[in-house]
Amino acid sequence: MQKRVMVIDGAMGTAVQKYKLSEDDFRGDRYKNHTHDLKGNNDILVLTKPEVISEIHEAYLAAGADIIETNTFSSTMIAQADYELDKKEEVRDMNLAAARLAKAACVKFTEQNPAKPRFAAGAIGPTNRTLSVSPSVENPAFRACTFDEIVDAYYEQIEALVEGGVDLILVETIFDTLNAKAAIFAIEKFFEAYGTRLPLFISGTIVDNSGRTLSGQTNEAFWNSVSHAKPMAVGLNCALGAKDMVPYIENLSKCADCWVFAYPNAGLPNAMGGYDQKGAEMAEDCRVFLEKGLLNGIGGCCGTTDDHIGALAQMVAPYTPRKKHDVPEIMRISGLEPFNYVPNENDYRKTFINLGERCNVAGSSIFKKAIVDGNFEKALAIALKQVEHGAHVIDINMDDGLIDGETAMSRFVNLLVSEPDASKVPFMIDSSKFHVVEAGLKCSQGKCIMNSISLKGGEEEFLHHAKIVKRHGAAVVVMAFDEEGQAATEAEKVRICCRAYKLLVEQLGFNPQDIIFDPNILTIGTGMEEHNNYGVDFINATREIKRLCPGCKISGGVSNLAFSFRGNEPVRRAFHSAFLYHACKAGMDMGIVNAAQVEEDVYEKMDKELLEYVEDVLLNRCTNATERMLEFAATLDPKSTPCNLRKKGAAGGGAVKAAGSGKEWRNQPCEKRLEYALIKGIDEFCIADTEECRVGDKYKSCLEVIEGPLMDGMNVVGDLFGAGKMFLPQVIKSARVMKKAVGHLIPFMDAEKALTGSTEASTAGTFLIATVKGDVHDIGKNIVAVVLGCNNFKVIDIGVMCPCEKILDAVRESKADILGLSGLITPSLDEMVTVAKEMEKAGMRIPLLIGGATTSKMHTAVKLTPNYSGGVIHVLDASRAVPVAQTLLDKRKHADFMDDINETYAEMRDEFYAGLEDRKYLTLQKARATVKPVDFTAAPNVPVTPKFCGAKAMEVSIDDVLPYIDWNPFFQVWQLRGRYPNRGYPKIFNDETVGPEAKKLFDEANAMITKIKQNKRLTLKGIYGFYPANSVGDDIVVYTDESRTTTHHTFYTLRQQAEKDTDEPYMALSDFIAPKDSGVKDYLGMFVCSAGFGLDELTAEFKAANDDYSYIMAEALADRLAEAFAELLHERVRKDDWGYAKDESFNCEDLLKVKYQGIRPAPGYPSQPDHTEKATMWDLMKVKEEIGVELTETFAMLPSASVSGLYFAGACSEYFNVGKLTSDQVEEYAGRKKMELSEVQRWLGPNLSYEP
Repeated sequence: MQKRVMVIDGAMGTAVQKYKLSEDDFRGDRYKNHTHDLKGNNDILVLTKPEVISEIHEAYLAAGADIIETNTFSSTMIAQADYELDKKEEVRDMNLAAARLAKAACVKFTEQNPAKPRFAAGAIGPTNRTLSVSPSVENPAFRACTFDEIVDAYYEQIEALVEGGVDLILVETIFDTLNAKAAIFAIEKFFEAYGTRLPLFISGTIVDNSGRTLSGQTNEAFWNSVSHAKPMAVGLNCALGAKDMVPYIENLSKCADCWVFAYPNAGLPNAMGGYDQKGAEMAEDCRVFLEKGLLNGIGGCCGTTDDHIGALAQMVAPYTPRKKHDVPEIMRISGLEPFNYVPNENDYRKTFINLGERCNVAGSSIFKKAIVDGNFEKALAIALKQVEHGAHVIDINMDDGLIDGETAMSRFVNLLVSEPDASKVPFMIDSSKFHVVEAGLKCSQGKCIMNSISLKGGEEEFLHHAKIVKRHGAAVVVMAFDEEGQAATEAEKVRICCRAYKLLVEQLGFNPQDIIFDPNILTIGTGMEEHNNYGVDFINATREIKRLCPGCKISGGVSNLAFSFRGNEPVRRAFHSAFLYHACKAGMDMGIVNAAQVEEDVYEKMDKELLEYVEDVLLNRCTNATERMLEFAATLDPKSTPCNLRKKGAAGGGAVKAAGSGKEWRNQPCEKRLEYALIKGIDEFCIADTEECRVGDKYKSCLEVIEGPLMDGMNVVGDLFGAGKMFLPQVIKSARVMKKAVGHLIPFMDAEKALTGSTEASTAGTFLIATVKGDVHDIGKNIVAVVLGCNNFKVIDIGVMCPCEKILDAVRESKADILGLSGLITPSLDEMVTVAKEMEKAGMRIPLLIGGATTSKMHTAVKLTPNYSGGVIHVLDASRAVPVAQTLLDKRKHADFMDDINETYAEMRDEFYAGLEDRKYLTLQKARATVKPVDFTAAPNVPVTPKFCGAKAMEVSIDDVLPYIDWNPFFQVWQLRGRYPNRGYPKIFNDETVGPEAKKLFDEANAMITKIKQNKRLTLKGIYGFYPANSVGDDIVVYTDESRTTTHHTFYTLRQQAEKDTDEPYMALSDFIAPKDSGVKDYLGMFVCSAGFGLDELTAEFKAANDDYSYIMAEALADRLAEAFAELLHERVRKDDWGYAKDESFNCEDLLKVKYQGIRPAPGYPSQPDHTEKATMWDLMKVKEEIGVELTETFAMLPSASVSGLYFAGACSEYFNVGKLTSDQVEEYAGRKKMELSEVQRWLGPNLSYEP
């Protein structure tokens, strides 16, 4: 790595996929009768298909790889538990075989060319468990496994890999640094046990452009956490392509003092999760690493093959590798973020490290009570407050007789780790009991400070404890104690610290920068003469220890100093500030302090008289200093402060902070109160504050109140939303406050109008918005309307199911500046095209914005833009609508923006049509020939007869469906998205960015559900039925009765035609029903359910009250209740009415993951994209007549909060995507349905592989 850039191999998984191995291949003879599916467990191929793995290794070596990785990414007991292979002998065999295969390949190629030696790296993956994240939202302190379990699993893997002959160890794809620290711990344990050392490579994973690992650490914080392992090389792999990885490798290259490598993915994954970047393109992207001199090794991760590695090997050949460089010798610790301590040697006070003391049960009675009571949430709040008040490190101590220290330490640190605002800083794990300290270290992914060890128990114990601390990678506090006791004098402090320093540095190789001495801050002012010089002794000892022990740091518990004056706040705090002033001048680096107080109590601003008394005691300047201090202290108000001193009974010289009532903002001017209310969504005072503005002298009219303080406040809301600092639910609440305030002004504005004429406010522009003809869905549209309104647009919402003529007439009448069209169902796409064409005919030139669930940027580029020259832009969601609309109406930016959009869309059209040319399809005849007929006479495919045939209508209560709600789409409506690992409900509540708002929204949603139930505002109606059925070709025939002689109705299905890379059949829904000629009696089920009865009336009330937030909430909840109703009904069908899965036992999470037997596809969705098939269901079950749910002309359901679908019971049934269709199938389908071809092509437009 010093002489040339080494090449690392590429992806093992990508290479394995090319072999298209079957379940039998994965099983081999060894696992022929294994109880669990093994396909996908690539690691076992070293045992069942070793020739495949050897072939892959040799392909990479032939391409130019210098280092190949063993196929052991998941070869630990923990990871193999998913395949029921979590046995020591299985895991040992995997690692041993993998190491031998890789080593044999390396030996073979080295013998062929000794000038180019090849090396086998023992690959150690991250496991499928994380030590820093709880799998339970209800208990963020819980962990699915322990640090010790991870260490043991890694130790077993390392033993076998080394026995198998690997040349180096590679800890890779680190998404949780604590897992990596466990691996390092196991590696060091192994090295010590076996008396050998191998080179160590460590590779982290930055998961996205936030520059953080999955568990939240920044790049440099990660390095600080693992650098104690002294790896030969450190690098990054996975998650990112080369281009996105450059800044993070650049940063790593700067801070690391070892070799640096990278093995990025083959670009970013495409829409299907694959990788399109070819070898030559990836090599060019990687060239920048070499041009900047950043790397000593390069390879490939996901999506890379031997072609990529060959291209990389060729590209790097001419380049000189990165030169190692020294990094400044400073103390580097970390939480989620790095803390690199660079002391100001001229004034240590300026760089003083505040060690927050409030999470110490000895230092805070409030914290202690919280821990004793088990109120860990309150304890967490104390930690957060310390960080907010300036603590650089959080000291955590649980030493108390009432507390189980080890349990409390583990639980609290785990909880703290789950709170990013607290865990961004490093922790000081503090206890006099070593096992308690170690428990804390095992829970923190950052580089901690361990507090403390000492020579009190002798050198052997001291070195044993220090070795474990070093293995955990922590800095260490050494107390000035030895076998004779506590050091009190300057000489004792210096002697003990120098002895400990020599042992740590010379015998253990401890980094001097990680050694922190606590020479004991002892209490002064006690009245005992022998205590008088304790302050001076500490200060002088600090100076001497720093001189004799280069690199070390000095710390201490500052609150010990003035323990004698406890209860007299100004005196105690003055002692702390004065002590820090003098101790820092001598070289004190850090101390356990009340962070907020030491920041507030500036030495130079303290009361001079008080300071003189304090320093007489502190510096032992006179023999009666303590007595004088006590006399003066007795005259002081014990609740005043050193910088705002008051004598008893007198007013202070400065402002005194009042206890916070939470409504301090009410003391601000009315404009600021309105701004605060708008940002926070508080409507309690908005009318009073608006009225104050109206009747005051500052604003001449109601219009000025709106355009002034109200719009100023909404502009702040818009800015915060645009910057991602406010979230959609908050913005909607802001709109509610705004509407309430404006509503108060309207009567006065009407009166003004009579006198002064028009009072229309100036706006950012007029935005007309509508849901197109045939579509009743409007939640997304309503959200966009509200957000635009919050940004000073005049929004005209003409509702849902709007015909083209109505939309165009409204545009003309309102003189709209922009038109926005929304749609959720696929027929809406064609209707949008119609509107675009008619706008062009009418000569309109206003921008057209397109949005909604079924819309896409590609559809807009291909179908809409060519039909309208006024400008068409696809907008993903409400947060994007505002900046797009603002740019379109900015005359300076409009032209350039549209040029860029049109150029992008033109490229997308070219790409789309080129893709159609490249894409291959089977003819319908060939697609049908791939189908492997199901044996419907063999279990588990034998059809079950339902309890009845025909349809049944029903009503259910909201309580019935509540347990079946899938909350994930609810949060998506509100554009709240957690970042991995906190994606989805309930993990979203843990997300540092959106979690609190998501929880608040969730609570308010449940409160609304409770009100809806209490007031019986929504009715849930459904209907379901079962019918005798058989398949005939690609159709499903439904019979009038069990005689199966008369056809009642026919459901027409569509078959996949897009060519597949596998030998899977090309499916149609008819494949899941027994063919008529099989003689097997089969059945088809269907259902419609709605939670929308009463919704229109409910939302109308909210709209009348200008309560956008509540009516959007009500619509979103009705949708969730309807889907939950469908889930409940399907479960009843499976277990009772149809009864084909009577013994099924799934929880709600399993149901939402579709673990049950059978499917319920809906017409208009991927398995059958033709919406017109709904009409057959409505006719069969008499849906409109029975429960009142009807179909629009575009087959949308009314009420809109409705769900429908077909039931397929067979174990062979599965969901699939029909995809693109060729003309031969569409023409035949039209013939079978007896519909005009043009009509069928209109309904199937998005699925056509051709232009009709």
